Amino acid sequence: MNSTQEVFEQLRSVLHELFEIDPERVTLEAHLYNDLEIDSIDTIDLILRLKEITGRKIQPDQFRHVRTVGDAVSAIQALLQHKPAAA
Repeated sequence: MNSTQEVFEQLRSVLHELFEIDPERVTLEAHLYNDLEIDSIDTIDLILRLKEITGRKIQPDQFRHVRTVGDAVSAIQALLQHKPAAA
């Protein structure tokens, strides 16, 4: 899962699985809170799932700036780039 499209598709799948969000609503421009109705408790669930996917411990502060699906994709890609090679 390296390309922007791969990360986006994985995130779209997670949002559908966790929150039953119609995948058609999940676009890079979609605002997590306003458009997809992801609240603070949902965000914690999302971060936990992303931890499983990336194999990286994710601090909530790392996602404080995330507002849109595109922001989340960028944050996930940054985590993946810092993943240890041995993992």
